[in-house]
Amino acid sequence: MKEYKTISRVAGPLVFVEKTEPVGYADIVKIALPSGEIKNGQVLDTSDDVVVVQVFEGTAGIDVDTRVKFLGDTLKLSVSKDMLGRVLSGSGKPIDNGPEVIPEKRLDIIGAAINPFARASPHDFIQTGVSTIDAMNTLVRGQKLPLFSGSGLPHNEIALQIARQAKVVGKQENFVVIFAAMGITNEEAQYFINDFEQTGALERSVVFLNLANDPAVERLVTPRMALTAAEYFAYEHDAHVLVILTDMTNYCESLREIGAAREEIPGRRGYPGYMYTDLATIYERAGVIKGKKGSITQIPILTMVGDDITHPIPDLTGYITEGQIVLLRDLHRKGIYPSIDVLPSLSRLMNLGIGPIRTREDHKQVSDQLYAAYAEGRDLRGLVAIVGEEALSERDKKFLKFAAEFEDKFVRQKRTEDRSIAETLDLGWKLLGILPENELTRISPELRKKYYKAVQ
Repeated sequence: MKEYKTISRVAGPLVFVEKTEPVGYADIVKIALPSGEIKNGQVLDTSDDVVVVQVFEGTAGIDVDTRVKFLGDTLKLSVSKDMLGRVLSGSGKPIDNGPEVIPEKRLDIIGAAINPFARASPHDFIQTGVSTIDAMNTLVRGQKLPLFSGSGLPHNEIALQIARQAKVVGKQENFVVIFAAMGITNEEAQYFINDFEQTGALERSVVFLNLANDPAVERLVTPRMALTAAEYFAYEHDAHVLVILTDMTNYCESLREIGAAREEIPGRRGYPGYMYTDLATIYERAGVIKGKKGSITQIPILTMVGDDITHPIPDLTGYITEGQIVLLRDLHRKGIYPSIDVLPSLSRLMNLGIGPIRTREDHKQVSDQLYAAYAEGRDLRGLVAIVGEEALSERDKKFLKFAAEFEDKFVRQKRTEDRSIAETLDLGWKLLGILPENELTRISPELRKKYYKAVQ
């Protein structure tokens, strides 16, 4: 392998190397500075005249005397079962003062796309212990269900609560959580680590942390590192893996930063035109494969810029994934945690994971009725603002009361509260007891007889 001293220019995290032999895309690069410091990089673009290298540790100190060596290999993650309980950097190096991970294998972080024909239909219900998700936006094993948040909303607390509580009911199975954080502050990193350690969730988890002061380039490999670890546990150790990625907005900002450094023609709002494809290479690594016992379920978390759900990042994410869970600032202002707004939230695979065998026979109808009644109660608040509550009929007052009770009793939970699906559905029936029986139009007479009468 030849070394080159032909760096023509440096732009942000990128180095441009001239007069090289043919070099492969995504090859690993060793960069030796005159000071003796060694940096790592990856080939981002290659042509006859110039090779563009993105440097993981930043380009400070790189000059014309710097030597560049192309290793002819792609970026790989060292994987083994010893990764459980470890905290790693965004590039897969231990940062918890523990020993190096002794690899059983070294896996390419790009991974292989799942052949659509090989995919099995997801159908196992995952209980998160959060009522608004379990009852109305059910998470199913093998699904990708993003959490749309805004700055300052408690998405990280919800992510940690799901990481602690998620399980498949009635089955003692090998359940692993892979938690990848991108572009977070040191304070947030400490909060995550403390929570994982204090609650004992770290024992079944692998945590990847890319901090805000780490290079933007590392942020682009962090989710791929996490998913490579997930694929190892799912398909080689038959584990059911939940991957939580936070915050995908920071990932996309890095994508935009690298695109600007490469002088690419920008797309919507300055993001690269290939962002849809790039996000799909991450999200589509979730699923259940026929003949494999393990599965990968994904909860990507993203903060919507200016709470705008039409912004390119949530917009493209919504196209690729199977629904979304949306946080509402108004609920947060009322002091309601978790501030999940069930009206714009959706789980497209919900019907596959609920019903008599998996949850309970009344699940779908209770969910539909809660949604309809809450939507009507929320609409009536607008009317009250105009005409006052006194002008409402008795029926309308009951729906108004239902909306308030729904937020206070059903949506509101403690950060440590782990509700079973039975408790959640029973609570739903208790709230529906506020309404007259003839208003329960989404529920069959048989189920009303069995459950509604019990709460009267």
